Amino acid sequence: MFVVSCKQEPKTNYMPLDLMSHGIPLTIMAPPEATVKVTDLKVMKDLTIKKEDDNYDIQLYASSTNSSDIGQLKAERLSDVKKNPYFTKIISEESQGFIYEKVLDSIPYYAFNYVYLQGDQEYIFQTGYTSLFKLEDVQNMYKAVQQDTKK
Repeated sequence: MFVVSCKQEPKTNYMPLDLMSHGIPLTIMAPPEATVKVTDLKVMKDLTIKKEDDNYDIQLYASSTNSSDIGQLKAERLSDVKKNPYFTKIISEESQGFIYEKVLDSIPYYAFNYVYLQGDQEYIFQTGYTSLFKLEDVQNMYKAVQQDTKK
């Protein structure tokens, strides 16, 4: 039982970060003192959650949706990612998200996408745009944004 519990948690110093004060009714795991920057684009909110010395940079897009098909929403994200000229392969894939590899100047780096639906809201989590991450960093961030779908 103990091994299963430990395996599910990222090997990090992440702590719960409640995003409600930023208008998002979700909690994710983040390094202590991570900064949150919100841009309200009227049709969506764009949040950047970042802590550079911890290799943590997450982009969250929140908007209204008419879809209740999480598989279709994830498939759209996957299709967009595969069109990127630096995309090389999918590392892992689950019902709500995936981790993938890109190569720039012969150097592999990693990113993720994770889609979550709550009511009529769509939340798309992905790695931030300003950093190139190792696989372990991306795996930790991917685990950190996953929401409990058994509510």
